Amino acid sequence: MNKTIYTRRMKLAQLIADNNELLSLLQRLDIKLGFGEATVEDICRRYNLSTELFLMICNIYSFRDYEPQTDILTKDDITHITNYLQASHNYYKQVCFPSIHDKIHSLVSTLDDVSRHLIDKFYDDYDCEVRNHFKYEESIVFPYIESLLAGTQPKDSKYNISKFEKSHSYIGEKLNDLKNIIIKYLPEESCSPLHFEILKEIYITESDLQKHSLIENRLLVSLVEKLEKNNE
Repeated sequence: MNKTIYTRRMKLAQLIADNNELLSLLQRLDIKLGFGEATVEDICRRYNLSTELFLMICNIYSFRDYEPQTDILTKDDITHITNYLQASHNYYKQVCFPSIHDKIHSLVSTLDDVSRHLIDKFYDDYDCEVRNHFKYEESIVFPYIESLLAGTQPKDSKYNISKFEKSHSYIGEKLNDLKNIIIKYLPEESCSPLHFEILKEIYITESDLQKHSLIENRLLVSLVEKLEKNNE
């Protein structure tokens, strides 16, 4: 993958060629394929997106140590971020997790009772954890941010974004546990191509969730803290 930080004059097709993980980003932003030789700036203008914000999200997805300069963003970018995060939630809930769940269901049907119970428990625990995480963001964090943007009093006058930051946990840990169970502890004689298919999907989802958390921590929290100060 190209180690050049992406810029507005780069062709969008080149970004995808450098890192095909960005395809899922385009899907969540509802950017259609068939954009030819258009640059990043061309596409952002076409879809009424902030070019600076789009590039920051692309760079977070592509470069582990990238630190966005959020001072060049404005409060108008906050809505784009929350919309993107909501689209990501929908993508996880409607695409990623059902696919993993279906494969897990097929996998455990071939296992002994002990292994079946172990896998089922880990996946059920994870499913519950991630749904609660998304529900908290969608019912508490996003409405709080919307009230700040609208200049209205939040339902909970004592809430602030630092509480989200302090309680914000990475939701991929149980995926890592599940991955290790499949790799290390399932009976060797049960190994099949399905095991490898599940692991590939878990690795992809785990990586995507890590980047999702980085967008929340490095972009959203920073901008909302600035908005809180301005509203004081």
